[in-house]
Amino acid sequence: MNNNAEQKNNLVDNDTIESTKNVKKDFQGLVGSVKKFLLELLDIRNNTDQEATKASIIADIPFKGHTSWILISSIFIASIGLNANSTAVVIGAMLISPLMGPILGIGLSLAINDIDTLRRSLKNFTVMVVLSVLTAWLFFRFFPLKTDSSELLARTAPDIRDVLIAFFGGLALVIARAKKGTIASVIFGVAIATALMPPLCTVGYGLAIGNMDYALGAMYLFVINTIFIALPTFLVLKFLRFPMVRYANSKRRTLISRVVSIVAIGVMIPAGITFWNVFEESIFMKEAQNLVDNTIGRYQFQDKGRYLGELTTINYVKGGTSKIEIVCMGDELIPENVIDSWRIQKNESENNHLRTAELRVIQNGKNDSEEKFNYVNELYESKKAELLSKDERIRLLEQELADLVRTSLKQIPFKEVAEEAKVNYENLKEIDFSYTMKNNFKKIDTVPVFNIIWKESKNIKQDKLVADTKKLANWLKLRLKDDKIVVKSN
Repeated sequence: MNNNAEQKNNLVDNDTIESTKNVKKDFQGLVGSVKKFLLELLDIRNNTDQEATKASIIADIPFKGHTSWILISSIFIASIGLNANSTAVVIGAMLISPLMGPILGIGLSLAINDIDTLRRSLKNFTVMVVLSVLTAWLFFRFFPLKTDSSELLARTAPDIRDVLIAFFGGLALVIARAKKGTIASVIFGVAIATALMPPLCTVGYGLAIGNMDYALGAMYLFVINTIFIALPTFLVLKFLRFPMVRYANSKRRTLISRVVSIVAIGVMIPAGITFWNVFEESIFMKEAQNLVDNTIGRYQFQDKGRYLGELTTINYVKGGTSKIEIVCMGDELIPENVIDSWRIQKNESENNHLRTAELRVIQNGKNDSEEKFNYVNELYESKKAELLSKDERIRLLEQELADLVRTSLKQIPFKEVAEEAKVNYENLKEIDFSYTMKNNFKKIDTVPVFNIIWKESKNIKQDKLVADTKKLANWLKLRLKDDKIVVKSN
């Protein structure tokens, strides 16, 4: 009996083990199939043409002749588009711009240890930058219309999104270049997305108007785009195992390899530092804006107070004291205990830069920023006067509309009245009607006036005409329900 039970248990255990092995085997097979599918889906090595890719990138490096004139024309078009605040024109200029060539050349030369290509790429890159900035400077220096359009201002303050756009744009570009049969639409799309040209135009604009903050901010954005376009080129070509350039002299080969490695590291380290700095600034700006929205943005003024959101400034300082400045206007002051609670809320933030930032509330001139207060006060008063003038215009228009409505209600059906008068008065020869403006030096009024002409006859006495005129006047006032009607007889 016990032996039978043990045999049954052994059979059950064997079945369980066998079932587990089958499940494990099926799972491994599924994982293997998924892994194989993903490898085939994401593999870019099999369809890469290394020689054609290298040749096409090197061919786009030089800036001379036709390429130079294309660059100058595209810079002029982009400058006009930025000046006119036209996104469509800027996009068109980016499509024809040949700015990508030297940047891809830098990434290629670092990846394949080609010092000659690196030298030519850096040389042409410098020519490209100088020519672009000079062209933009000439346009903005001598063009009479100069305005800080939103398209221009958007190129003076880079953030983390610009870094990510440049990196993934460069990644898409080098992958498209490496594919057998280059995908032209990707190249055009990257030219638009990475936006190399607008920052250079903005540098020229800043120099033309003497605003170095604009020029430096735009050049910073351009440098970020350049680094993070060259970086994925270097990484992808390394991943694709492009062949290294061979040198006959072993000492020269070793020296060049070290130089290129140092340059590559020198590019990647600033790229990483730049990415981190811009990332920190973006996080600070976001959390500072959330703090403003959750504090003064929700504060309810009881009487005569107003929050001027358009004048709120958030200033990030790396390694220093960042500032969040809130501007309010009006006679009502925000209590100090409320402001202190906002500072406590700021200090509870997880962002260290936000905790160390200075929160300032400018209201009713209490702050020592007297000049800024005067500006805010003038702005407030000017807007107030503008609103009052608008209210006055609205009141006058409403009054004129009311007068027109009253006048339309007074419109007299002259044809019908004339026919009825002719039936009632056989001696009526002619009846005229018009509106007359009446001014008694207290108010101006509009009076309907009827002019009656009777038939001339010896049998009709004058007393009867006077009586008929009076009777007709009374009838008209009753018929038209207007006591202001005046009747004149001739």
